Amino acid sequence: MAVVHYHEGRFPPPTLDWPTLIPLLGPAAASLARYDGMLAAIRNPEILLSPLTTQEAVLSSRIEGTQATMGEVLEFEAGQKAASPERRDDIYEVLNYRKAMRKAEELLMELPLSQRVVRETHRVLLSGVRGQNRSPGEYRRMPNWIGPPGCRIEEANFVPIGADRLPDAMSAWERYLHSELPDRLVQLAILHVEFEALHPFLDGNGRLGRMLVPLFLWQMGLLRRPMFYISAFFEARRDVYYERLLAVSRDDDWTSWCRFFLEAVRGQAEDNLTIATAILELYDSMLKRVAELTRSQYAVHALQWIFEKPIFKSSDFVAMARIPAPTARRFLSVLRDSGVLTTVVESSGRRPSVYAFGKLLNIVEGSDVF
Repeated sequence: MAVVHYHEGRFPPPTLDWPTLIPLLGPAAASLARYDGMLAAIRNPEILLSPLTTQEAVLSSRIEGTQATMGEVLEFEAGQKAASPERRDDIYEVLNYRKAMRKAEELLMELPLSQRVVRETHRVLLSGVRGQNRSPGEYRRMPNWIGPPGCRIEEANFVPIGADRLPDAMSAWERYLHSELPDRLVQLAILHVEFEALHPFLDGNGRLGRMLVPLFLWQMGLLRRPMFYISAFFEARRDVYYERLLAVSRDDDWTSWCRFFLEAVRGQAEDNLTIATAILELYDSMLKRVAELTRSQYAVHALQWIFEKPIFKSSDFVAMARIPAPTARRFLSVLRDSGVLTTVVESSGRRPSVYAFGKLLNIVEGSDVF
């Protein structure tokens, strides 16, 4: 198979097959708006949707080859050892993904989405993990290519733009980012594929390119929070995702990529809405139940803490949940005995117990994991 090279001189695309795309625009925008309406109904989405944010980090990293699950990430944060050094490195990459998203959100409170924000976010993404020696926050100054591990450039599937032309290409990408265009979702589709085709960094391009999706939607006012989880759609269709990206440079087929992206936005917005609704319903039902079980003014504090950290050490709950220690310990006993919490690790000596809030984790995972 011939090596595909970057589509030099063909960005942005001069024309698209709009009759093919127009029927998809309304459904995608409507699904996104319904999901945004759900975000408006959640009083504290950063807490209640925290597991979804972790799952996005897990799935986006998995597209790049990591194997860690959401449960493993949360158990690691609760003090459990990773199954192997390789899995530990996977987990650190997932945790950095979350940190990078938080950094980008902080930056966008003061700055527009731009090359500066992209570079600063990339610096956090690669800090202290595999790839930390690959110039975090700096555009590459050497060739890179995509293909089987260890392949030579002549054996690659795709060769991005040359490093000498990368600064000008990223400036063109930024100008397009700030252009006024007929449709923001099509604009985002083109921004994403162009970023992946330029591959401006030595590592982390795929993850950063997917982070740009919720950041752009938030920046352009299509979402009230940068909380859109598109990687599940891409990960479930990984081969099609890569083929559609590649076809832009190989066949000048921007329209098929845009069609795939619009289908991803619509489909994932609907899935996100379903999951977010289930989480909100679970929270409302559990708030009533926990209040009845504990008969305490601290029921809200306890439940919000557990939603944000659905796998946790008992000692962390006692220390950090803003509840008097004796009350916190009583809460854990009551919630464990009533089946709200599942014991992951029994206490032993000075080692604290580890608990899981299985109902929430099962909603996010889409299966009965706990």
